[in-house]
Amino acid sequence: MSTSGDDGGAACDKARLQCRDGDKACDNPTLPSWARLSINRCNLPAVILGSYTYQQHPSPLVLDGVLELHCDFFALLDAEASEAVRLQLFYDYMSVSFRLDALEDAGYSASISRKRGRLNYLKLIRGWHFNSDSVEGAVLKAWVESRFGLLPRHHRAPIRDFSGEAYRLYLEQRAAGLYNTNALEAQLDLVYTWTQYELKRRYPDTTHFTLYRGLNRWEAHEMLGEHQSQSLVLLNNVNSFTFERERAEEFGDSVVRTKVPLPRIFCLARFMAERLQGEDEVLAVGGVYGVGSAR
Repeated sequence: MSTSGDDGGAACDKARLQCRDGDKACDNPTLPSWARLSINRCNLPAVILGSYTYQQHPSPLVLDGVLELHCDFFALLDAEASEAVRLQLFYDYMSVSFRLDALEDAGYSASISRKRGRLNYLKLIRGWHFNSDSVEGAVLKAWVESRFGLLPRHHRAPIRDFSGEAYRLYLEQRAAGLYNTNALEAQLDLVYTWTQYELKRRYPDTTHFTLYRGLNRWEAHEMLGEHQSQSLVLLNNVNSFTFERERAEEFGDSVVRTKVPLPRIFCLARFMAERLQGEDEVLAVGGVYGVGSAR
């Protein structure tokens, strides 16, 4: 090991140019402070789980208390080898736990004008598939905001001013969607946790899926930098992807490809194909993604 650099600098066993990684300063941006909360309800802070580094090197995301609260259910799944049986166990458990087929047990009364429980996890996912800027979309974005600490960046219009009209509309639709429902956010907690369980069972050696997303007005998205021929973009706090480029072309005038870490996946529609007919979407938590053109 040399005691000094050739140019009289500090001691180093490599030439200075060899010590450089060649990256630009913007090659590995963190999640901006205006796109995240300082607290959330999972095991990693938003600044980590929403970062580009996390996209490249994911680790498990665990929602606070969900596995502990539903430990008996996941023990049943552990003992069952059949994917079809595990799916039916999931449907049955959701129905029983949240009284989805007996809403009167949860406070429903035919005498009140607003029906309690009219929005549940399946109706919400279907509503998102139909229109991500709907009331259902606002509720799902609010759930991601609460659980992962990622703020929405778009709802019917870009959200850049948290005192502006776009954010006010998002808050109104979030409140309307959650009003008088039966623990809807807790239902979504279990959807995410069950999806993660199934991903680990079915794809034990997989860390990422290569997915596609159709976009309109690519230039309007929030660009944070570039890295290895990829654009580093801040996506909305929840997004739809698909496994097929041709399918993504139906939803935008440009198509991008990215690697989505499995822990960021909220819902895989093919896991519930018979109840989400005609859709093969992947709903994933947002943050900073490195994306490339799929064309």
